[in-house]
Amino acid sequence: MSAGGDVEEPADVAARLTGLAVTGVHRMAGALTEVALDGGRSVVVKRGDGPGEVRAEAAGLRWLADAGTVRIPRVYGDDSRWLVTDRVPQGRPTAEAALRFGRQLAALHASGAPAFGAPPPGGPVAAYIGLAPMRNEPGTDWPHWYAEHRVLPYLRDAVDAGTVRSAEAALVEHVCERLPGLAGPAEPPARLHGDLWNGNVLWGVDAHVWLIDPAAHGGHRETDLAMLDLFGCPHLDQVLDGYVDVAPLADGWRERVGLHQLFPLLVHAVLFGRGYAEQALAVARAAVAG
Repeated sequence: MSAGGDVEEPADVAARLTGLAVTGVHRMAGALTEVALDGGRSVVVKRGDGPGEVRAEAAGLRWLADAGTVRIPRVYGDDSRWLVTDRVPQGRPTAEAALRFGRQLAALHASGAPAFGAPPPGGPVAAYIGLAPMRNEPGTDWPHWYAEHRVLPYLRDAVDAGTVRSAEAALVEHVCERLPGLAGPAEPPARLHGDLWNGNVLWGVDAHVWLIDPAAHGGHRETDLAMLDLFGCPHLDQVLDGYVDVAPLADGWRERVGLHQLFPLLVHAVLFGRGYAEQALAVARAAVAG
């Protein structure tokens, strides 16, 4: 069998990339497989849709782990098709863990990035947010970069898909034009997880929060916080309390949450339909009205 090829099984991948013997296999949801290894360790083997997806995720995990802040599963190896990471034993969300996570997330963001849109070291420009393409093209200021490389590409895709009408697109374009005045005080590029919805936040049995499946890049720190808010996060108030204890947010950040949610909402509009487009348009109307 060829390394990383289509005929290779997850157990074979785990053995190849960890150098340990396999003692058990458990199929998980989607493209994930849990593999038990000699010595009692368990790993998650993930099959990607293409080399760019795997490479982007592996580079992102390593970049986030390099900051030494939030808990990140160890990456054992990756190749053109497969990614092998430590399995995180999960517990229950607690307020104490949430407060700690908020402080660690603030420290992660403060570890910085070379530029807005900068990919992780070794990560591709053609990256992903979930299964959706996302280009990590560096830019010099957040409002123009966010409009050009996040919002407008998916707005065009949503119009092409028929989930946003051409007349409605003009409203979002108007928000993009006004972003320099809506975005708040300028901030340096933060080291973002980039896809920080609740499904990528694991509450470990060790009373720590672990982060998986990043769309890591240099961005605005309010973006990660807006993603936590978009689909709900246990003990979010405690997460935010911990965050501002370490790194206070600029005045008006709560009013800017919708602006940072505009990109993921448009991504979901393209992938899942009109309901998310209506949410994106509501955000745009609120921004204009504000």
